[in-house]
Amino acid sequence: MKFKGITYDVGSIMDGNWRPSFDMKVVHRELEIIKNDLHCNAVRIRGFDIDRLMKSAEDALGQGLHVWLSPEMWNKSPKKTMDYIVRAAERAEKLRQKWPDHLVLVIGGELTLFMQGIVPGKNVTQRFGNPASREILKAGKHNTPLNAWLALANEAVRKVFHGRVTYASLVWETINWSRFDFVGIDHYRAAKIKDKYIEMLQPAFATGKPVIITEFGVRTYKGLIPPSTVWLAILLTSAPIYSLSPTTL
Repeated sequence: MKFKGITYDVGSIMDGNWRPSFDMKVVHRELEIIKNDLHCNAVRIRGFDIDRLMKSAEDALGQGLHVWLSPEMWNKSPKKTMDYIVRAAERAEKLRQKWPDHLVLVIGGELTLFMQGIVPGKNVTQRFGNPASREILKAGKHNTPLNAWLALANEAVRKVFHGRVTYASLVWETINWSRFDFVGIDHYRAAKIKDKYIEMLQPAFATGKPVIITEFGVRTYKGLIPPSTVWLAILLTSAPIYSLSPTTL
């Protein structure tokens, strides 16, 4: 396994800022803990504020960590979301030029639910609870507009960011991975699917691209297999899986 990492939230925005206090001294120390105490070689840095993202990514890169940079603006229109991602990508290019082999840009995650315009609903709660959304998902009709947005976003991002790019998908989002450098999947190792966890990844392996498990479990996730078992399962499989745990400091 090439990458073993953890997600680090610098301030996602939904019903308030999930990290209202931001102190780079604290960030630096927590990134040290991720590298030295948790023995990670990668970190997925996520959040809304682009300045926070860049400062945290630069610190992590300076400590020798591989950074999967995940700028996230939730519950906005496709256009606003794309404009935001491109602004973040342009800033990220400066970091990539200094650390070309240690930075990957994640241009969104689970956007069927977290971006407006794929399924009905102004926010995540409405999209989760709307019966029409469930019918769209069941029929797979969300995949066409999602892939159309990803194609445009990928093209726009690569004009300003010249490194590796991926997307963090839901297991039931059928993505055209040909435009990306990695297959990225949020795939939680819940008890109810433990016997078919790897089997569910076969379509990803079939692409021939490296597979990144961008999320696979948190301690507070009901029904999750204990984290130690999750690491063992990932480490022992012969499949080409790279893992970025979503456990957040």
